[in-house]
Amino acid sequence: MAGPLDGVKVLELGQLIAGPFAAKTLADFGAEVIKVESPAGGDPLRKWRMLKDGTSVWWQVQSRNKRSIALDLKDGEAQGIVRQLAADADVLIENFRPGAMEGWGLGPAELLALNPRLVMLRISGYGQSGPYRDRPGFGVVAEAMGGLRHLTGEPGRVPVRVGVSIGDTLAALHGVIGILLALHHRHRSGRGQVVDVALYEAVFNCMESLLPEYSAFGAVRGPAGSAMPGIVPTNAYLCRDGGYALVAGNGDSIFKRLMTVIGRADLAADPQLADNAGRVGRVTELDAAIGAWTVQRTVDEVLVALDAASVPAGRIYTVADIAADPHYRARGMLAEVEMEDGARLAVPGVVPKLSETPGGHRRNAPRLGQDTDAVLREVGLTVAQIDALRRRGIVA
Repeated sequence: MAGPLDGVKVLELGQLIAGPFAAKTLADFGAEVIKVESPAGGDPLRKWRMLKDGTSVWWQVQSRNKRSIALDLKDGEAQGIVRQLAADADVLIENFRPGAMEGWGLGPAELLALNPRLVMLRISGYGQSGPYRDRPGFGVVAEAMGGLRHLTGEPGRVPVRVGVSIGDTLAALHGVIGILLALHHRHRSGRGQVVDVALYEAVFNCMESLLPEYSAFGAVRGPAGSAMPGIVPTNAYLCRDGGYALVAGNGDSIFKRLMTVIGRADLAADPQLADNAGRVGRVTELDAAIGAWTVQRTVDEVLVALDAASVPAGRIYTVADIAADPHYRARGMLAEVEMEDGARLAVPGVVPKLSETPGGHRRNAPRLGQDTDAVLREVGLTVAQIDALRRRGIVA
C-alpha cells in the first residue's frame, strides 16, 4: 500500500538524533530519504550504546527505510553534488550548528535560489537567530533551558533527566509538523520555505501552564516526584509486592469511584472534595488514604479492582514488560526486522496509525555508503567520475 508521502524526496544531512528522527518519521510514511553521511565512519549513532556485529542496534530504528550515501561535505565537489540533490528534493533536513551550511555554500540563500520549492528543516540548540544561536546545543541542555529538568525528580534533590533524549525527539516531531505545514503551504503557493526549530523551544512548548502561572502569580513550579502538582489525586502508590501502581483519580466522577473502591465513602461524599480545587488542599490526606489501601494489595490486585471501577491506573513498565505485552503486539508496536546474519531484531512499530495510508517498514537501515553509487548515477555521474571521487576519499 502506498504511503501518504510517496513521491516526496527528502535529503537528510543531519546526524545523531533530532534531524535523523524527523527524517525517519517521514520515511516510515513513504518518503524517499537519502541520508548523507561522512565517509569517515558515517553518522556517530552507528556506534552509540549497544552494538551488534559492530553497529548499534539503535541504528535499525533510526535509519530504517533510508538510503545512505557517503560524501565529505567539506569538499567543494561533494557540496556540488549536494546542490544537485537539493535541486530535485522536496525537503532538506539538517541539524548542524547555525552557520555550518552557509559555510559550505549550502545555506537557504543558495538552495532556495536553486530550488524555490524546497522545504528546509533546520534543527539546532537555540535556533537560527538570537544571542545564543552560535552556542553548541544538545538535547540535555535544551531540556534544562526549556524548563523540563527543573521539574523532574524529588523535591530537594538533584534534578534528574528523562532516561531518553526527549529534547531531541520533541524537536524532531516539531520539525515534522513544520515540514508538513510547509508542504501544505507549497501546494497552494508553489513556494518552499525554512522551518527553524530550536531544541529548547520544542521542550518549552510542552511546558503546559508553567509560564502563565509565573506571569499571573509569580509561582515557580518545582519538582514534585511522582505526583502532578495541582491535579489530585494522581501519583504512584506502593503495593504489597513492592511494586507501584500509578493511579489517576483526578476527574470528579472518577474520584468518587476511586474512593468507593478503597472503602472511603466518606471522602467520596465530602462536598469539599467534589472538585479538583478542593482536593488540592487535601492532597496529603488523599494520598495517604489511597496508599493505605494499595499497600495491602499486589499491583495486579490493585489494577484489577480499579479497572473494574473504570479508574485509570497502570503499572510501571520495564522494556521486558513491553516486549511481553499483548496490547503492544496487537497494535503492531512490536515489529521485527531480519538482520544480515538472519537473526531477528525487535524494533518499535510505526506511529501514528493511519487507516488508509499506514506507514511501514520497507527496508532495513543501510550500511554506510550502501547507495552512494546508485544515487550518484541518478544525478548524472559516470562510474569513472564516482571512482575518481572515491580514490580521493570524497565519497565512500
